[in-house]
Amino acid sequence: MIKGIGHVALKVEDMEKSLHFYCEVLGFTRAFDILDDNNNPWIEYVKVAPGQFIELFYGGKSKVESVKNAIGFDHLCLEVEDINEIANHLKANGVALDDEPKKGKDDNYQCWAKDPDGNRIEFMQLMPTSPHMNC
Repeated sequence: MIKGIGHVALKVEDMEKSLHFYCEVLGFTRAFDILDDNNNPWIEYVKVAPGQFIELFYGGKSKVESVKNAIGFDHLCLEVEDINEIANHLKANGVALDDEPKKGKDDNYQCWAKDPDGNRIEFMQLMPTSPHMNC
């Protein structure tokens, strides 16, 4: 049966910017890379936690135009210990917040930003009263 979510895959325009964001700013670890059949760079794996990765593909050429209420991928949520600490850390590293920390309808605290390719990321501090902690 299914054990969990192994990775999320993103095609990126500038691998160095993406690796800087995910490894240097967010503090994840560059785990390993995979070369294509011609020994060219193809995929970089960034380790989030044991058994959890962000898979970054080289070769992104064009961004899909934003469509309100589009079907499909919406955002990546990363759980944090302290919402204000991550918000301040992001801003100190030049990452603009789309939304400052606030309490959501699920009782958790959240703030929002984008990675270098515009992928939305929610940073969430789980609260003991949230449904996430009580199911």
